[in-house]
Amino acid sequence: MRLPSILILCASLAWATAAAARTAAECVVPSKPGGAMDLTCKLAQKALRRQAGGENMRLSYLPGGIGAVAWHTMVSQRAAEGDTLVAFSGGSLLNLAQGKFGNASAGDVRWVAALGADYGMIAVRADSQYRTLADLLAALKRDPKKVLIGVSGTIGSQDWMKMAMLARTVGVDPKTMRFVALEGGGEAFTALDANYVQVVPGDASEATLYAGAGKVRVLAVLSEQRLPGVLASVPTAREQGIDVVWPVIRGVWMAPQASDAQYQHWVGVFERMQASPDYAQMRAAYGFYPFTLTGAPLTRYVAKAVDEYQRLARQFKLVR
Repeated sequence: MRLPSILILCASLAWATAAAARTAAECVVPSKPGGAMDLTCKLAQKALRRQAGGENMRLSYLPGGIGAVAWHTMVSQRAAEGDTLVAFSGGSLLNLAQGKFGNASAGDVRWVAALGADYGMIAVRADSQYRTLADLLAALKRDPKKVLIGVSGTIGSQDWMKMAMLARTVGVDPKTMRFVALEGGGEAFTALDANYVQVVPGDASEATLYAGAGKVRVLAVLSEQRLPGVLASVPTAREQGIDVVWPVIRGVWMAPQASDAQYQHWVGVFERMQASPDYAQMRAAYGFYPFTLTGAPLTRYVAKAVDEYQRLARQFKLVR
């Protein structure tokens, strides 16, 4: 007995859908939704979809330990997955440098692509008494314990490091400041909106999501020059007499036992993606700035960056 053609068609479509679901790539966000890690995966997802014959990519969230949970999950439990990418930032490399991922090193995973650069920034509520970076630093100098600072991570995280470097310029010991450890930039801005914290030393890409709504005032961007777009009117810390710059790389890595063929496939995918005519516009829409490295050059960059972060951590006595 022959099945009606409509049933055969439906069965074929169902099989194709299931196959696509099984083979779709995954981008793991190692934090809660709403922060710059989330933006990294969303940029990759959108840009890959726009390519001719582009890859499908789904997003998943694996927060915990500011990247540590995702790192150890991929290295120990999902080490052979060849279609799973994990977002990372300069903060991930800083954590590696300080041993916050345990007995881990940059060579434990395969570094695929940098999607762009970001910069640190300092934000307060729009109705805050701190109208300039000088106002905030003066308040910290008067009594650092009266200023509650929301950071993604704990002592030694990149958000902590930004405030530590700024405080050091006015003679404030970072150990005397009050920090609230949060999981990702989205949670930090939620705490700021609720007035649970008074300051967020986050990233410019995160600030672009919130500053436009009129609820946030960005006191300074930690870049060499003013940034275009939503934050174009915000002065740099250097313009305000504070010589602190904090660039942040954003990209993706994959599991250590992915095959060479799988690794090279994804390196090639991202190289083609970033060479497409509309990628720069998409990157800018997510608040990221030009920075492109893939494969072996990115791997060398990461190793050097981890060494540099270790030297900085020793300056603040975070590691021996």
